[in-house]
Amino acid sequence: MNDSASTSNRHRIVVGTDGSASSTDALRWAAQIAVQTGAQITIITCWQYPQGYGMSSATSDWDPEAAASAILSYSLTTAFGDRQPDGLRACVREGHPAQVLVEGSVDADMLVIGSRGHGGFVGLLLGSVSSYCTVHAKCPVVVVPHARIISGAN
Repeated sequence: MNDSASTSNRHRIVVGTDGSASSTDALRWAAQIAVQTGAQITIITCWQYPQGYGMSSATSDWDPEAAASAILSYSLTTAFGDRQPDGLRACVREGHPAQVLVEGSVDADMLVIGSRGHGGFVGLLLGSVSSYCTVHAKCPVVVVPHARIISGAN
């Protein structure tokens, strides 16, 4: 059996991360499921240029892809330390997180996301990205609440 055949039969879990505590919890949860099922994990961090009204809101030396790569690296270190799970694939993609994650869900067995990221209103239990993904993803979606929400701590 060649590598492409064995890879195509392997289960795949897609995880979105933005460096938030909730997305770190989602990474850890997905890693536990991957160990139990033998699935490959694809971790995605997204970036996009800020929207402005006739003015550039980003400085000329700002590199959004490098910033997203740093967030991805931070997320992996925070979630796993020096021991990243086997079968892990990490990537940085340009685009709105909700749309990129839905695109990533097309050939996945599961999409795992945190309930709240770094944007919007922190008090909401379900963020706009997780809400969009639960409606539009092409596979089952697991929304992992942040441990602080689960425990009731403030």
